[in-house]
Amino acid sequence: MKKRMLSVLISTAMIASVLAGCGGGGDTSAPAPAADEGASQDTAAAETETQAPAAGGDVEEITWMFWDDLNATEDLISIGYRDTVERFNKDYEGKYHVNVVTTNLEEYYAKLNALVAAGETPDCFIVSPGPNLDVYVDPGIAADLTDYLKADGWIDTFNGGEGAFSQQTYDGKIYAVPLNIAAACVFYNTEMFEAAGISTMPTDWQGLLDACEKLQAAGYTPLTISAGTAWCLSMLAGYLCDSEGVDLAAIDSGSASWLDSNVVNATNKLVEISKYFQPTAAGDTNDVATANFYNEEAAMLIQGSWAIAQINGSNPDFESKCGVFAFPGTDGRVIAKSDSLAMSAKTTHPDAVIAFMKYFTDDTAQKYTAEVGGKIPVTTVEYDASKAPAQLAYVMDVFGSAKSTFGFYNESMATTEAGAFFDDTMVSIYLGTPVEEGLASLEDFYKNNVWNK
Repeated sequence: MKKRMLSVLISTAMIASVLAGCGGGGDTSAPAPAADEGASQDTAAAETETQAPAAGGDVEEITWMFWDDLNATEDLISIGYRDTVERFNKDYEGKYHVNVVTTNLEEYYAKLNALVAAGETPDCFIVSPGPNLDVYVDPGIAADLTDYLKADGWIDTFNGGEGAFSQQTYDGKIYAVPLNIAAACVFYNTEMFEAAGISTMPTDWQGLLDACEKLQAAGYTPLTISAGTAWCLSMLAGYLCDSEGVDLAAIDSGSASWLDSNVVNATNKLVEISKYFQPTAAGDTNDVATANFYNEEAAMLIQGSWAIAQINGSNPDFESKCGVFAFPGTDGRVIAKSDSLAMSAKTTHPDAVIAFMKYFTDDTAQKYTAEVGGKIPVTTVEYDASKAPAQLAYVMDVFGSAKSTFGFYNESMATTEAGAFFDDTMVSIYLGTPVEEGLASLEDFYKNNVWNK
């Protein structure tokens, strides 16, 4: 298992200065930034939402940390999480009570890590699964959940049973519970496509460029994307690298290079399509880029299907003209991931935390996930497809046609620091750094921090 230098993070956070304030955000389900990124945030910067105080002195109080403001959000998935918290507190009144600590996505991991460094790890916290979860597994921050999942058949309620936990499992032990499944797709405005004379969806790279050209000729901004939130741009770069046959495992081992022709080709494609981005892409956050789409200021959005909840929550009338297709040219491979919950290994209330986690995966929560939030449920719950957002059916088609799935590039590299450097390199190249120069800096980073360690 690859190790992370979390001790460096903790040392940094312990001497950090206090940074003020945080706001709500709707960028849920995004990948984690590097573990040491912004770790100088102080624990005081995390905001605790006000919940009705629990009655009685024997009530077990627990904390849950989340990356959206549950009191201000329009994101339908986040609203569902808020409902789950309220339902749990009502049903367990007098026994358990959960208090919610919230921030926005961009600051979430820095503030979570600052709490960890201060010895104030939340009892339960949301995480992105995959290779980077071991930032919390290796140092013993996240608890082993295997026995809890198997004790009363909880694990059997998940689609695929134990197989549903492949991205949450390390050395045969499960450290997080998935809440939903999402795929990175291309969302498009059906009316704009029709007006531009595009009758069939692109299935290869040239087809995507041709669609962009037709949309631009018809007076539309073809594509909205965020380079201000680096993982959004690097998600596109990851699709392009994968379509060119880039093998991350080979690069991690040193048997392949960031300067190989397939990486160069993929990065040149990123530069090629960037001429169709909205003019403000360099500074736009994920929320702004997504709003450009559902406010009909751009024809396409490359984003995870978690965006359905944000799109429909912010502009319900747009659902009828929002189509979805698989990112073209990937030979049937799809980027997929889920929100997941971890439990602090140091919590003094494990039974309360497990009871809370189960509420996120019960039939009520999972039906909401599909019928309102538009994400694929992780359990075997039956839901009414006619009530679900129209986009969910399109995403299900993308999944049904997929040959395989893979994770975010920045979450699949040798270290979290390498993933963050990849993100920043793709943004730098988009902003004008020559492709070969940018990739050479990534190569140098691996020489100094991965291959020689």
